[in-house]
Amino acid sequence: MGNEGIMRRKSVDDLICVSNDKPKTLGLFDLTIMGIGAIIGTGILVLTGIVAATDAGPGVIYSFLIAALASCLIGLCYSELTTTIPSSGSAYVYSWITMGEQVAFLSGWTLLGVYITTTATVATGWTGYFTSFLRGVGINLPDSLTLSPFNGGVINLPAVIIVLLITLLLTHGMSDSKNVNNFLVLVKIGIIVLFVIVGAFHVNTANWHPFLPYGVRGIFTGSATVFFSFLGFDALATSAEDCKHVQKNLPIAIIASLTISTILYIIVSLVMTGDVKYNLLNVPEAMSFTLNEINQPLVAQIVSVGAILGILAVILAFIYAASNIAMSMSRGGFLPKMFSHLNPNTHTPNGSLWLIGLITAVCAGLLNLKNLATFANAGSLCIFFIISVAVLLLRKQRPDLERPFKVPFGKVIPVASAIVCVVLLMNLPLSAWMNYIGWLFIGVLLYLGYSKKHVTY
Repeated sequence: MGNEGIMRRKSVDDLICVSNDKPKTLGLFDLTIMGIGAIIGTGILVLTGIVAATDAGPGVIYSFLIAALASCLIGLCYSELTTTIPSSGSAYVYSWITMGEQVAFLSGWTLLGVYITTTATVATGWTGYFTSFLRGVGINLPDSLTLSPFNGGVINLPAVIIVLLITLLLTHGMSDSKNVNNFLVLVKIGIIVLFVIVGAFHVNTANWHPFLPYGVRGIFTGSATVFFSFLGFDALATSAEDCKHVQKNLPIAIIASLTISTILYIIVSLVMTGDVKYNLLNVPEAMSFTLNEINQPLVAQIVSVGAILGILAVILAFIYAASNIAMSMSRGGFLPKMFSHLNPNTHTPNGSLWLIGLITAVCAGLLNLKNLATFANAGSLCIFFIISVAVLLLRKQRPDLERPFKVPFGKVIPVASAIVCVVLLMNLPLSAWMNYIGWLFIGVLLYLGYSKKHVTY
């Protein structure tokens, strides 16, 4: 099995046994709703406008299509791995099984950084809609309490508070949390439909010209920027241990949530850039801003309320996903054991939840939205490259494993998935790479100082 030294690989059979210990609470509807809720969060409510204004113009629809195609290829790879090995560790587990201990740690560490920064980005976008709603009812919070130090404030206090409240909710268990999540996602879909219906009557096709103001390069830059908007399907992969009928339900949920979310992204992008000239959309509350620009203040307030509620579903999904990664890393000895202890009443890893919640709250309160988003993209694309390679390696190393779902067309899709990840990585700004390398450096210090001495097999 190649389990010598630091290249030792984890036993697949041990992981499957561990995953069978947890109660199964998530059905197909819950999984699909969780995926949609995570995917159509900040991407559709915040980044659509920002990317249109700064990168792609109305051609942002092509940016989303490219990102969606890449996500679909990667989603198929995830489906094969998660149905073969139903563990909550996602890429961390798959890389440990196929590539060894060091790659496993770096994958897990990267995933933690991606989920933390993604959640912090979402929480920052939530503040934009929250303050927009308050302004509509005559309440103006000071910039010092709603902006990070990088944006001229002191702390983004609403983002900090909402992250901590969602973390508290998750400590009460997934049975309660999933019901709240399903409600929030349905609210979010409702306000998106409302925006499309109202906005469609105010589309001015002249606003779509020029359609590609930043050229083809802008489309690919936009794709790399919005890619993390589709990260929700990875959150589904981390839920494998909580799934009922995981081999059947998880692949369907991944593909269904990607398809529905992509359709919504394209429609919203066309309406938004048709209602308002793309260069005006560089704001965190793009939907309510657009509605105010077309003289629909009442609808703008309704959308703001819906967004305030709907974005909570994204925060919930990603804190949940990150805590599962931390729990899995703790089981393997990469993090202290306290982070894998399950509460006997709620079966939740409360140590991991509070670890993720507190770090995320600090990032949301003090860091810049754009830097958070670009870091999340660099990390997630590296992870998805590893996922694509892991499919091919596991087929070669363990052809005997039962694969309820297998990616069609042999090696074509995993290879294409890896290539797409590399292309998108090449279009990320230097700042994204610098932030990511800094995070990896911290991880290497943790690995050498703690993890290497405590890894268990």
